[in-house]
Amino acid sequence: MNHSLDRRRFVLKSIGATLALPGLHSLMAKEVGGVNTALQMTKGAGVGAKRFVAVGNLLGFQQKSFFPESTGKGYELTTLLQPLEANRKHMTVYRGLDHGLKGGHFAVHSFLSGVLNSEAKNRPDGNVTIDQFMAEEVGIETRFPSLTVGSEGGIHGGCQIAWTKSGVRVPPITGPAELFEKLFVEDTKERQAARKQENQLQSSILDLVLDDANRLSKKVNREDKDKLDEYFTSVRDVEKRLELRKRWADLPKPEAPFEKPADSNFVEDLPLLYELVALALQSDSTRIATLEIGGDFLPQNLGIDKSYHGLSHHGNDEDAIKNLLTLETYQIKHFGKFLTRLASIKDGDRTLLDSTAVLFGSGMGNANSHTNSDLPIILAGGGYQHGEYRKVAADGPGKVPLCNLYLEMAHRMGVEIDAFGSSTGTFV
Repeated sequence: MNHSLDRRRFVLKSIGATLALPGLHSLMAKEVGGVNTALQMTKGAGVGAKRFVAVGNLLGFQQKSFFPESTGKGYELTTLLQPLEANRKHMTVYRGLDHGLKGGHFAVHSFLSGVLNSEAKNRPDGNVTIDQFMAEEVGIETRFPSLTVGSEGGIHGGCQIAWTKSGVRVPPITGPAELFEKLFVEDTKERQAARKQENQLQSSILDLVLDDANRLSKKVNREDKDKLDEYFTSVRDVEKRLELRKRWADLPKPEAPFEKPADSNFVEDLPLLYELVALALQSDSTRIATLEIGGDFLPQNLGIDKSYHGLSHHGNDEDAIKNLLTLETYQIKHFGKFLTRLASIKDGDRTLLDSTAVLFGSGMGNANSHTNSDLPIILAGGGYQHGEYRKVAADGPGKVPLCNLYLEMAHRMGVEIDAFGSSTGTFV
């Protein structure tokens, strides 16, 4: 490897990762990229561990059919809440929570972060989503720090529910077959040997990267020193992930509970995806998971010959709203079955639902009017006191940001932070 500064370029590539030193103006170096790695391996979480699941919908829900009129424990079950009747005592419905953002469909990615992509570069944690923030802090307890499930179809750039601190969208697991393989199918002996070689190669590359960065740190000005500090943080993150990958290289995966399923379509696959997420939690393969419903959720698979996105801009057309309610009821029905499934799985002297905080909602408040306020939010399980419909201040000085709830959930997960996203304090 040529270490000459005259080359102005310090790029090291490895299988699954690209590390590039940042542009350093004081050395007249060129901008050459960032860090992109997907090494996700860790260790079993254990009985009674805190867990977190978030389910997001790209196009929101019909507010008039979602939110009740009366608050408290005696709230009425609306059309869209009817499928959740069996889990009423295990969940809380919220109204008035959002991030105070605008952008319509292009702000939906802020659902779990409270931060727009365009504003991420000015923040120390970027637009990291709460699942990835938790995974970075506590994900070392499981084989997979987190699992992101979703689709890559649709008109808004594929699954947008999970984002890292470096502003990178987490690519989703796109179907039950892929998720099943990730959870239960072992690599061949040849692939295992190849992975060990990859790990050794990556370790050597990281050593060279650090040598380069340490050498440069003695020759740059204060501004570029800050850039290098950020780079060192990225390198340490890759080191940590690589170490976790090595740890799990020879440890067997859980035994598969059934045969590998075949992918069908996102509508028909939704129940199986929920089941596999439940098994991932039960087997301690992960304790943090996200599921996004959007791009590939096609109305045609429910007998509706319309586009989902087109229906969301219903213009108060009764037939369009009726079709939307069919789609939304289907989604909420299977969310309810997921809660029931978690409640049926023993986790020590409790249930898996008791130890799993499950967030359900959307970054879209009203798709018809392209608003990202007044988001539909349900929180279930997790050991919280439930059974209520809570309406919080949506405007003015008493407004409660949705990120306050995320901050509270992070604390419940054992992540000690003072703020997250647009939070103003802990949730009350």
